[in-house]
Amino acid sequence: MVKWLYAAAAGIVGAGIVHIATLLLIPAVTDIDTWTRLSAFGNLNEFHQIELTGSAAASIRALDPTFQVAACRFDLADGPVEIASPESAPFWSLSIYNRRGENIFSINDRTANEALLDVIVATPAQVVELRKAQTPEIETSILAETDIGEGFVVLRAFVEDDSMKPAIAAFLEEASCDLF
Repeated sequence: MVKWLYAAAAGIVGAGIVHIATLLLIPAVTDIDTWTRLSAFGNLNEFHQIELTGSAAASIRALDPTFQVAACRFDLADGPVEIASPESAPFWSLSIYNRRGENIFSINDRTANEALLDVIVATPAQVVELRKAQTPEIETSILAETDIGEGFVVLRAFVEDDSMKPAIAAFLEEASCDLF
């Protein structure tokens, strides 16, 4: 009887370990990640508004219905990327993710210079070159130094009420994600 209990306990523990390992390995082995889903919206270095439904929205975790969301894919191999908007919003937040979907940088209007969206994403070598060039544009920009090659940006803007939707839509439409 003890042998049967030991065998059953070993089987349950073994099945649990296999189950947990499988769940933890799924993100590493799947090809359908957020980067791939966002590629369906369009080219690199272009913001695309994300609706609250659909596969891309499902992969951007914690979408809040009180926020409008836009996303942009980029590749730093082509050079630094500047994320900016001439418009403003009562509250916005920007998150930069690597290709695997890990958050590497976040900022919002409360921590940005004069609440304006102006962030330059660059590799460490590109940051050195930008500082050497001493262009006036980088004096007011926030430099997000990262060692990733490809990534994506998620820009969220708070919609206080329905009357704010046109202003928030203008903010997201005017946002750029261009090579610097």
